[in-house]
Amino acid sequence: MTSDAAPTRDPRTLTRADFPEVQRVSTRWADNDMYGHLNNAVYYELFDSVLNAWLIRETGTDETSTLTLGVVAESSCRFYAELAYPEPIDVGVRVERIGSKSVTFAFGLFADGSDVIAAHGLWAQVYIDRAERHSVAIPDDVRAVVERARAAQP
Repeated sequence: MTSDAAPTRDPRTLTRADFPEVQRVSTRWADNDMYGHLNNAVYYELFDSVLNAWLIRETGTDETSTLTLGVVAESSCRFYAELAYPEPIDVGVRVERIGSKSVTFAFGLFADGSDVIAAHGLWAQVYIDRAERHSVAIPDDVRAVVERARAAQP
């Protein structure tokens, strides 16, 4: 199943229930910047960590030896509310688009106990051959996971 449609829903209307995968993460003292909230770069670290933990758990893939790699080709983040240490954060993952060689994931960050989205990220991940470094088809195990997630989304 391939979906080329761009997301049309305003990300500010997304809630926790719109994300089929949600992981709780602890914030760290070093995550806050001089303004007292999470530094912008931390959001991207959270996207990367939660996405990879989910895909590794669901596929059983050993990222150090797999023949294909998922590399980020494009990313963005919109910030709607401040998040800060020491509060835990729930990071949601959903699938926005499945192509032949790439997947676009969306992330929602939620403050502890809140269903209101505090930040929305987009992450286009292209699959490449580890040795040759050229784009390849999405691995079958990854495709199965993202298609299940897409089907589970409201």
